[in-house]
Amino acid sequence: MNFRDHLRTTATGLKGWLIVQSTDALIVGLMWLSGLEIIGVPLAPLWALLGGALQFVPHLGPVLALVAPAIVGGLSGGRMRLLYVLILYAIIAVTDGLVLQPYLMKRTVKVPIWASILTPIVLGFVIPFWGVLLAPPVLAVVYTYRNRLKTPG
Repeated sequence: MNFRDHLRTTATGLKGWLIVQSTDALIVGLMWLSGLEIIGVPLAPLWALLGGALQFVPHLGPVLALVAPAIVGGLSGGRMRLLYVLILYAIIAVTDGLVLQPYLMKRTVKVPIWASILTPIVLGFVIPFWGVLLAPPVLAVVYTYRNRLKTPG
């Protein structure tokens, strides 16, 4: 492999990761929208758009996406609506982290589900902040190289 091939393979892996992140952001935004509409939180489409956009900020973005709907929900509907927003956040976070992202990584970039769950945890211990942040795109590139080297051509 020459330098151009390495660049092309890396770009393919990063493109796959970007597709996964975009799809994940769209689905999470739709989950926020439907949940907030059911709960009755004012300005639900705005909070859902913000929630989807913040999916691009790994691990910190989803928490930031919770702040505004929780405040608005608590102020407009009291403690019960705040509780419902927190429950919605927990459902979205668990579904996204344990089901949606691993499935999309497996389907798009051929990363095994176990690797997409375990690698951010391990890299989070090795390189505390940056390991968690960089794990998904690095996994996408590594598995793109692995798949390219496995196939002849």
